[in-house]
Amino acid sequence: MFVKNKFCSNSYKSRCCALLLIFLLIISACQSNKKSSSGSLKQSAATVPASNGDYFQEIGKEIGLDFVHSIGDKELSNIVESSGAGAAFLDYDQDGYIDLYVCSGTWLKGLSSGEKPAELPHNHLYRNRGDGTFEDVTKKAGVGGPWYSMGVTVGDYNNDGYPDLFVSNYGTNVLYKNNGDGTFTDVTRRAKVGGGENDFSVGAVWLDYDNDGFLDLYVGNYLNFDPSYKYYYAPDGFPGPLAYDAQPDVLYHNNGDGTFEDVTKSMGITDRDGRAMGVGAIDYDDDGFVDIYVANDHSMNYLWHNNGGKGFTDMGTPSGTAFGQSGESAVSMSVDFADYIGNGLMDMFVSDDKYCRLYENLGNGIFSDRSYTSGIAMPAGQYVGWSSSFIDYNNDGLVDIYKANGALKHLYGQEDQLFENIGNGKFKDVSTESGKYFLKELVGRGACFGDYDNDGDIDGYIVNLNDRGAFLRNNKGNQNNWITLNLIGTTSNRDGIGARVKVTSGGKVQTAQKKSTTGYLSQNDPRMHFGLAKNEMIEKIEIKWPSGKLQVLENIKVNQILSVKEPPK
Repeated sequence: MFVKNKFCSNSYKSRCCALLLIFLLIISACQSNKKSSSGSLKQSAATVPASNGDYFQEIGKEIGLDFVHSIGDKELSNIVESSGAGAAFLDYDQDGYIDLYVCSGTWLKGLSSGEKPAELPHNHLYRNRGDGTFEDVTKKAGVGGPWYSMGVTVGDYNNDGYPDLFVSNYGTNVLYKNNGDGTFTDVTRRAKVGGGENDFSVGAVWLDYDNDGFLDLYVGNYLNFDPSYKYYYAPDGFPGPLAYDAQPDVLYHNNGDGTFEDVTKSMGITDRDGRAMGVGAIDYDDDGFVDIYVANDHSMNYLWHNNGGKGFTDMGTPSGTAFGQSGESAVSMSVDFADYIGNGLMDMFVSDDKYCRLYENLGNGIFSDRSYTSGIAMPAGQYVGWSSSFIDYNNDGLVDIYKANGALKHLYGQEDQLFENIGNGKFKDVSTESGKYFLKELVGRGACFGDYDNDGDIDGYIVNLNDRGAFLRNNKGNQNNWITLNLIGTTSNRDGIGARVKVTSGGKVQTAQKKSTTGYLSQNDPRMHFGLAKNEMIEKIEIKWPSGKLQVLENIKVNQILSVKEPPK
């Protein structure tokens, strides 16, 4: 018994020692976890929510997109604060997943009426981890500011394979060169694209207007803001755009050596009274040279026709796109382009504070406003439209329209709208049946769209003025087939901006052109996306590169992201 009892006693002590050792290891592990960086804890906290059954589901907060836009003030008190801001999808690290850059206002002396905050708001860059979540890499990348930013346009201006950022600001603009290692360098001074300290730049767009293989830059300037001017109708809150003189736009030519030249006057850009908001570029007459459309506030819009890379002529009035169909100059915000009819011609949609304008391209340089006959005007007229983009959200092969809405001079929210293309030139407002987000009243401004999780359908990010941004995941679009094209220029500019693409599938032909800026101060996924409905094969893809080369691919499988490199000859 004694021996047995002694054995039990030793066994008991052994078990106690073992338990004590395990306990100490657990404590050590917990302490180790406490010492982990806050960044690691945030990363582990980001998770991808399951589908809630909505077509578009807001999931930004859960996946690590914590951006909150700031006007730099407690109250909306001037037109500068009302005019921002945009966002862009880009693959800055070239890992195959699109990242997100978002612009913000900030506190500025002489502009902001409130006290300077301890920590100034700034722009943000979020890296897509490839698992459905994002991480904030702004500080590491060096692209936060400090600027009072309006919009962003993305383009590989030096053709090194990495996308660069041009940020338009109230004040000096900024060109960030992508170093290819996750960081950016401010090269504004060397490149000579900063503009003046008193410039108020809003929209901007990359394009290769002379097809020399290097991206040029058009910067839309708004107005000469005077913070001391205080005469206005009290219910408006602050003076409107016509209280200030217009500020002329600028066209920069890329010299190919990292510098740019102001060629505004020599190229015939005579902007006397345009207060530029959104700016876009497309070859609307398919002559091989990209043209420029400027959506102006309270004044006629410009359609700068490219005369073979040697100059521009404003064809806004002759084309029928300078005014609305009643002859009024509306409060134009943004422009986007697509072939919504399916006849191979590039149409355009211009959002404004009234009924918006859906311009059908009739050929021969003439457009016709179809906003009423298409079914868009009456639903759109209830809201103030800011960023609008053509997207095929349901992959049925017909481009639809997303429209972000928000009040002009007050922080009054409005619901966003989604118009489904139902064919034969008609659209249907399907907003309320597309997700709970469309019931929210927010002050929308810029918006960008793209396939963030590479699952074959188009997701979106909306910048809401002085509020949290919204990320909308598409839950159902990939129930139809699709193809996404990643164009890589060689003789043409590296991004292939300006390339015209025709996709033939099931006997149906879709035509699109590679763009940079899309909608209000924003830019969509750099890859070109085509919905294919239930078609199982693509018969042919035709690409007309800016260099003039024609490339044809045949018998392509659907449901893939296909990189296409411009052929050498």
